[in-house]
Amino acid sequence: MADEILIETHGRVRLITLNRPKAKNSVNSALGLALVAAIEELDADDGLTAGVLTGADGGFSAGMDLKAFATEGPPQGFDSFLRKGSTKPLIAAVEGFALAGGLEIALSCDLIVAAKGVKLGIPEVNKGLFAAGGGLFRLPNRVPYGVAMEMALTSDPITAEQAHEWGLVTRLAEPGQACQAALELAERIAQNAPLAVAASKQIIRESRGRDEEAAWGLQGPMMKTVFTSQDAREGPKAFAEKRPPKWTGR
Repeated sequence: MADEILIETHGRVRLITLNRPKAKNSVNSALGLALVAAIEELDADDGLTAGVLTGADGGFSAGMDLKAFATEGPPQGFDSFLRKGSTKPLIAAVEGFALAGGLEIALSCDLIVAAKGVKLGIPEVNKGLFAAGGGLFRLPNRVPYGVAMEMALTSDPITAEQAHEWGLVTRLAEPGQACQAALELAERIAQNAPLAVAASKQIIRESRGRDEEAAWGLQGPMMKTVFTSQDAREGPKAFAEKRPPKWTGR
């Protein structure tokens, strides 16, 4: 893995760290491509259930590297991650700030854990741009419409405490403890069957905006995959034998 990304494994949880602290963990092509590769490894490994995405040295990410953008154009790989995210549950652990594309990275994750006092915002309009990484249509799904509109038009950030009140941040942590809190949440998720967890995530995400008939259609193929898996046999067997299940992700 490139130096721009640091990887640690904690049982069935993969910790991925954006590692350009001198540039506020902003995304250039090297980081964008490394992030995509790290997510592909997470999704491909049957031994992993969930991931945590964080930033090095007390800040999450300031988004796209504007200096690199001025000379090289948009960072390679970044758009791919913003659009697709991950198949497995991914938790953003935010310290310091998640601004512009940094917040859009967090919005590409399934859950956000943030330290108290963190600043979250999409200030692109004060640079002559707009939040083109999904923030303008994802943010209104996770905070009230007026809050999202004001954030987008004024470029002013909100705090982690406000974001928690509106449901954007699911868990607040003390400063310096966001990563640990996110790992604890990921480890709780990882106690469950990996295929069932991934399917549950996908159904919740992809059923948004669909009517129930379409949602039933979305769920059908996943039931076949999950309910006929090795883990679907292991779960009831472990329950009957009064022991913890041994998940394989298969």
